[in-house]
Amino acid sequence: MNARLELSSESTVESAADLLTQLRAEPPLVQCITNSVVTGFTANVLLALGAAPAMVDITGEAGMFAAISSGLLVNLGTPTPEQRSASLEAVGGARTAGTPWVLDPVAVGVLPVRTALAQDLLALRPTLIRGNASEILALAGRSLGGRGVDALDGTEAAGGAARELARSTGGAVAVSGPVDLLVDAEHEIRIANGDALLTRVTGGGCALGAVMAAFLGAARQTGDSPLVAASAATLVYTLAAEDAASRSDGPGSFAVALLDALAAIRPESLTARARVEAVAIETAEATA
Repeated sequence: MNARLELSSESTVESAADLLTQLRAEPPLVQCITNSVVTGFTANVLLALGAAPAMVDITGEAGMFAAISSGLLVNLGTPTPEQRSASLEAVGGARTAGTPWVLDPVAVGVLPVRTALAQDLLALRPTLIRGNASEILALAGRSLGGRGVDALDGTEAAGGAARELARSTGGAVAVSGPVDLLVDAEHEIRIANGDALLTRVTGGGCALGAVMAAFLGAARQTGDSPLVAASAATLVYTLAAEDAASRSDGPGSFAVALLDALAAIRPESLTARARVEAVAIETAEATA
């Protein structure tokens, strides 16, 4: 049957609930090559969710570990020489073993070292790319990026670039924003859940990349596509953010409450509260 016809808003949410159940039943081992600012928070987010984090980011080990991991995150936030080498080694190991991997091109565009590395990694066809609108536009060669990690472009402005990247890699692209946009070669999904406090906590976006790697690992067991896995990760994470914000006084208490909310979230919460729209790309482009 044609997967394009099967994907709907309802099936996306149902698959997300099933993937959360799968993740909790068989916790994925997630290798994170990520930036030094967010390492601890990212590990705690994965642990709270029910996954197992492993911050294996040195050459000589990174490729070997990627081969036994359920999913790999490569985040370019602080790309030291060691991490740059480890990233390429890990992706090589992941590709050989069939391990799905996420590229998070943090602050690419005007900064030359990370931008060159991002292009090298892009040529290796990531399973999933996650970034804000300015990062996605820069990765596609359509802009010079944002202001550091802050986006200067709206999510919808990156739609064309996201579709272009999805087609060239054969994977999926997730553009984070007030309404998250997720695409592959055939579909678009928009998720309107979340809370602005995610932008006030260091690692709020970077940790989502690790959550996506965890859901990609779960999707290896269920046969779901990278787009469905990325949508499940986004939905779980943004709904947990709503729960955390409802009992927080500000960014400090929110960061702690987010961990509690990720641990507490259940599949039935997704089906009850999701704000998801899924369409075929041809339909989206015809009505744009």
